[in-house]
Formats: sequence, structure tokens, C-alpha cells
Amino acid sequence: MFDTIPSATGDDAAAQAIVTALTRPQSGTALLTVAGEIDTVTAPHLEVALDTLVGATDGTLVADLTGITFLASSGLAVLIQAAHRADRSGRRLRLVVSGRQVRRPLEITGTDQLFDMYTDRASAGLACDD
Repeated sequence: MFDTIPSATGDDAAAQAIVTALTRPQSGTALLTVAGEIDTVTAPHLEVALDTLVGATDGTLVADLTGITFLASSGLAVLIQAAHRADRSGRRLRLVVSGRQVRRPLEITGTDQLFDMYTDRASAGLACDD
């Protein structure tokens, strides 16, 4: 489990956070769950979490992004870098994406082709969708 990382947006009342958790829900699979807003402040924390995911196992890599409420271009860049790191290790990063806020930027830029994208954990190959 990673720490909750505060993200100052310039407005104290609008402070945001990113929460990430790395688990191994089944043998040979590492799952990174991400929630919050991914912007220029929180993107470096997402990068650390994704680095840990890619380095975690020789098996299946899944990033559950269903909890992301906003994805800035800086977060998109971090996801692209993670896809390339996974590819260099002979694996492909699976993304669980149910919302438009993540799917749309990936599709518009054509970078959705770098990932295997799923709408839920079960279709991504996880035994259960908790």
C-alpha cells in the first residue's frame, strides 16, 4: 500500500489526493488500484506506483483506474511511459477503465493501442471484481 499523497491545486478548499494500492489478488498477477485526480502534482506519485507495479512480478500487470476522476496530460504521459517499460520486459499493461475521463484521452491520442483495456477487473483476468 502506498501513502495517500495530497495534491495542492492552488486552492486550499479544493485540495485533492491520489490513493494507490498495490496488491497480488491471485498468483502471477499484480494489481495497482488508483483513485483520485491525476494532474501535474500527483502524476509523479502515479509514476512511482506504476514503476513498482511493472517491477513487481513477471506475471500479469493490471492497473485499475476506475477510481480516477480526472486525467491530465501529465498523467497520460506517465501511463504511456509505464506501457513502454512493461513492453521492454515482454509484458503488456492491462488497464481497467470504466469512465470517459480516462478512456477518452487515451482514445483521442491513439495511445489506447499501447494497452489492453477492460471495463472491469473480471474481464481483465482477475478472479473477482471487489
